Amino acid sequence: MNVHATRNTNGYGISIETLDGRVAIYRDDILLAESTNAKVMYETRLPPAIYVPREDVRVDLSGETELQTFCPFKGTATYHDVLLGDERLANSVWAYEDSLPESKAIQGHIGFMPAAYTHIDLGDNQLRQPRDGNISGPLIDWLMRGAGSISTPEDFTKTLAEKMLEHGIAIQRLSILVWSLHPLIAGKHYIWEKGAEEISTNIPTYEIHDHPAFINSPLRHVSNGLGGVRQRLNVDNPHNSFPIMEDLRAKGGTDYVAMPLPFSDGRINVLTLTCDHPNGFTTENLGLVFECSAVIARYYEVFMQRENAQALLETYVGKRTGARVLGGDIRRGDGDDIDAAIMFCDLRNSTSLEEDLGRTEYINLLNEFFETVSGIVHENDGEVLKFIGDAVLAVFPAGEDPGKARSDAQRSAVEIVEKLAELRRSDKNRQCDCSIGVSFGRVTYGNVGSRERLDFTVIGHAANVAARLGEFGKLNGHRIVVSEDIEPACSRAVPLGPVDLHNVSHPVMSFALQTSADTVLDA
Repeated sequence: MNVHATRNTNGYGISIETLDGRVAIYRDDILLAESTNAKVMYETRLPPAIYVPREDVRVDLSGETELQTFCPFKGTATYHDVLLGDERLANSVWAYEDSLPESKAIQGHIGFMPAAYTHIDLGDNQLRQPRDGNISGPLIDWLMRGAGSISTPEDFTKTLAEKMLEHGIAIQRLSILVWSLHPLIAGKHYIWEKGAEEISTNIPTYEIHDHPAFINSPLRHVSNGLGGVRQRLNVDNPHNSFPIMEDLRAKGGTDYVAMPLPFSDGRINVLTLTCDHPNGFTTENLGLVFECSAVIARYYEVFMQRENAQALLETYVGKRTGARVLGGDIRRGDGDDIDAAIMFCDLRNSTSLEEDLGRTEYINLLNEFFETVSGIVHENDGEVLKFIGDAVLAVFPAGEDPGKARSDAQRSAVEIVEKLAELRRSDKNRQCDCSIGVSFGRVTYGNVGSRERLDFTVIGHAANVAARLGEFGKLNGHRIVVSEDIEPACSRAVPLGPVDLHNVSHPVMSFALQTSADTVLDA
């Protein structure tokens, strides 16, 4: 059964009454407005609001300011400054120039912010306090008790829609747009549609802000802080400026609302609802959702904070390491002793490159170098732990297969050298070359640093040897130098014998790897 009326008769309510006789609004001894056609609006949770016809305002008002707010029952409010000689009361009055059906009685009327006036002369009128009912039922019961156990935003969106239906809100479609902090992903758009088995999740990139479908949509309007949108779909609407309304109307939609879901950091996300009841949404329906919107927003904020934390950790410390930190390895000393292949890849001739190219072009080249190295490391099941100046530190954990870790590391080194050579051949201005050291051994993989500032890294003999082998190769004309722990996994390895390395107590038996790029080495 498609129930339309709210289940609770003490739900959200709104009513407008005409006041008798003269009503005057003052700021000290200044008459701001005087009217015999004033009205009072009673709305759940809000104090009574006095409205006067615009022609009964007795002071000058500015043009519309940039401020706009949204109410699903009244529409989008525009604001004006009150001008009192040299004094300007910013955003002190508001008006609904295109009121929604529930509030047509105040269209063309002005409301004064409490700070703008000192007292109101109501004559013989007596204002009553609004009757604030107890809004409860399946939706609120779930938000208070059951929603906290849901672990994904997709499941939360699906259950949220189901609870709205159970509560008597005739929705055909529900969508949630939440913005993220991710270098590639602008946000996520979750869409529930009646009859669909799964939630649709769209993951737009930052190009969404330039896409015509977004630019001319309620989502952009609301998320830019321009207020919400309410529109009946089964009546002619001359102000229909959003193409999606036609699509929703074609699917049987009768009423539409898009309202802000603000996060605690000020970002504005968007909740949209489409109704399929012939009479559209009731005041009680939308009042319930409006009252719950702050709580709904906090649930999505928790989901996105976790996703943002994961994305930021993966961006700055790598996927595997980010998962460990997010999983609780956050104290100094937290970590494991593991067997791993360690690769240290250093950009050659960086000082002269910066001098020759200039800072901007050098940074572009450095980013291309990092992108090339990181991509190849990840393709070979390694992880870039950090960028150190113009060098890359990568780890290939052994797990149960040390041989694979050795092979992955040496394969990465060869592919990096050959890819950089290919880039040099394709563009004479991209003279980007490297020196790589690779070693294998037991390292500590975890947190080191001060109490306030930690670094998740690898510490141990193998890490030190890998860095020193890279230095040795740079000074002696080898692009890749590996320790004897890596050599069994290599082909075309040239023995270098025991090599004395800086800050390494004993000589290290080392090998240079040959690649297709090594016919000529630009020292």
